[in-house]
Amino acid sequence: MKLGVYNAILHHLPLDDALAEVSRLGLDGVEVNSGGFLPPTHLPIDDILASDAAATAYRRRFADHGLDILGLNCNGNPLNPDPAIGPEDAEDIRKSIRAAAALGQKRVVTMSGLPGTDPQGRYPAWNVNTWGSHALDSLEWQWDQASEFWSEIDQLAREHDVKVALELHPQNLVFNPPTARRLVERIGATNVGVELDASHLFWQQMDPIACVRWLGPLVFHAAAKDVRINRENAEIYGVLDERFRRMGEDEQRTNMGGDEYVNAWPTDSAWDFVAVGIGHDAEYWAEFLRALAEVEQQTGEDISVNIEHEDTSMGPIEGLEYATSTLFDAARQAGVR
Repeated sequence: MKLGVYNAILHHLPLDDALAEVSRLGLDGVEVNSGGFLPPTHLPIDDILASDAAATAYRRRFADHGLDILGLNCNGNPLNPDPAIGPEDAEDIRKSIRAAAALGQKRVVTMSGLPGTDPQGRYPAWNVNTWGSHALDSLEWQWDQASEFWSEIDQLAREHDVKVALELHPQNLVFNPPTARRLVERIGATNVGVELDASHLFWQQMDPIACVRWLGPLVFHAAAKDVRINRENAEIYGVLDERFRRMGEDEQRTNMGGDEYVNAWPTDSAWDFVAVGIGHDAEYWAEFLRALAEVEQQTGEDISVNIEHEDTSMGPIEGLEYATSTLFDAARQAGVR
């Protein structure tokens, strides 16, 4: 089992400075952003696709710091009906698969995506609690779109000996274990499975440990990211909260492609992303790692567990130090370190 960092939190640093920080923490490597919602700040992906020498030189930069590349990450919405977003995110997945193979990597992390409601839908629509028949009509149409796209991607990944790991993320067609299994079985996938990011399961009130054991060999990859449920707010607002605020052009906001931007988080939120160890202690994370180790034993393949830091109360380095300390403690308890 490899323990690393997803590099988006270090995009403010030049690549070699970011690698030096990860090496200082004693971690094994880095999961590198390769497109999607975020630009590939640390990855010259076009150069790597064009040149074996560029790929070799890039790998050497990690090796010089005693680190491995622990997969590529291109989270986005490849099924977005907006022609300025969906096709670009879909192509980022294809390029990431080819780049992973060029770098000798086996894992690409992304999301399933989310189509519009129907052929005329302008915006992605998340059909949950589908008690009305029209919602099921829409959902069936969405699954047809997803099946066509992911059949193509599964074949491309198989040709390049790469596994594509889908993050179970709300606002996606695949957002929990049953929808992940449904996609795999529906298209007969061999190279599409799951990236088990615990955080998005925590706030949906699922148990990531139970999810790992339920999915078994479909778990290809994992993220160490924590959530704190703010009970006094959750009791009123629930965890499906739409009180986000549209940010202005004069504010620092993250573009998600086209003219779409991330909205501001509610100030009295029902839940928050926190550094690993704040929402759940090392004992919990130890059992999470044990469950992942059981999958490794079933498949014979290593799983990388990469810290993803989005705790706004801590700076990037402070948060990574806190999370790393928790994860190392958990790994020792689990006997995987």
